Amino acid sequence: MTDPAVTTPRSHGDGAWPLIHAERAALADDLADMPDERWETPSLCEGLTVREVLAHLTAGASLNTVRWMAGVIRCRFDFDRQVAMRLAEQLGTAPAETLERFRRVVPSTTKPPLPALAMLGETIVHGEDIRRPLGIRRDHPIGAVTRVAEYYQGSDLVVVARKRVAGLRLVANDGPFTTGAGPVVSGPTLALVMAMTGRTAYCDDLDGDGVELLRSRGAMA
Repeated sequence: MTDPAVTTPRSHGDGAWPLIHAERAALADDLADMPDERWETPSLCEGLTVREVLAHLTAGASLNTVRWMAGVIRCRFDFDRQVAMRLAEQLGTAPAETLERFRRVVPSTTKPPLPALAMLGETIVHGEDIRRPLGIRRDHPIGAVTRVAEYYQGSDLVVVARKRVAGLRLVANDGPFTTGAGPVVSGPTLALVMAMTGRTAYCDDLDGDGVELLRSRGAMA
């Protein structure tokens, strides 16, 4: 049976919202009943705990274009300051509240001025920023991660990805994703997505002559 997440037209992000909602729900379930002390675990998102990354995801699902622009103006076009401000708004007073706030936005279709596929990418990538340090594994639907890989290989919006993989050939060994030309980097689609967005820990899951070059580009801004 053909995976609709792969065959749905990709240029406009059609069909992305059900995938986003499923990813959010799975992440909320993975974090249920987690002891408070584990919420302070450093995430793969530098400088943020797993709890703070979850609050960041809640903020992204709570901001429409008008509120996003109002925050940008309030922060005098300092986008990092805007992100920090919105994160703090959604953190709550305790981990249970942070998780409850996230659960409320699971079905949300509110978003900043970004493509829906960018939101799917944010949900999957930040979900893994949280899961990997906690030792939690999710078998993401291959159609969803393939769409994210295809989006990131051609975009530097939100996160540098296209420049990071320039001159490399990426080949998934668990799905249809391939892109580029040059030294090969092969492995699971999820690991390719995470590595192309700068999460060098996932380079350990990849093979090929281009892996070390990709790893060296991890800090690319």
